[in-house]
Amino acid sequence: MNNKIFIIEDEEKIRLELSTFLNRYGYETSYSTDFENIVDISLKEEPDIILLDINLPYYDGYYICREIRRKSNVPIIVVTSRDSEVDELMSMNLGADDFVTKPYNTQILLARINALLKRAYPNNSNMDVIEYNGLTLNILSSTIEYNQKNIELTKNELKILYYLLINKGKIVSRVDIMEYL
Repeated sequence: MNNKIFIIEDEEKIRLELSTFLNRYGYETSYSTDFENIVDISLKEEPDIILLDINLPYYDGYYICREIRRKSNVPIIVVTSRDSEVDELMSMNLGADDFVTKPYNTQILLARINALLKRAYPNNSNMDVIEYNGLTLNILSSTIEYNQKNIELTKNELKILYYLLINKGKIVSRVDIMEYL
């Protein structure tokens, strides 16, 4: 089962790019353009994690963070262009679990999401190992096991195999793989 990420971002371009990026890494994403009822909408989706911008229509991210935290313990990462220490401090004091400023390195954001998911859901199935048809991919050790043989993978081999496994059952083009790499 893929982890579900709810994105609260009012800039359509950023929202769609972030959604596409996270989908490529095997996450299920959802979002809403109804910012007036965003707290209820986001919680109805039952996400595993929420990415929250601060500058939003109707209510700012601080209010939304506080309201979500009153009703749920879902992990929240504030992703915003505001980069002052006061913004970070307010976010953390209102219940955010992490704070990332735009523009952000997508790989670092991905690492923060993974780390937060592991902390928040320690009993979740091991996200560092993917199994499919007798093949076991261990992401941490960068190895595969098949027919009782262990093979060490290069960084690119690991990325390609991981991408193919998270897209199992789908046709993956060479262009998609190159973009992923």
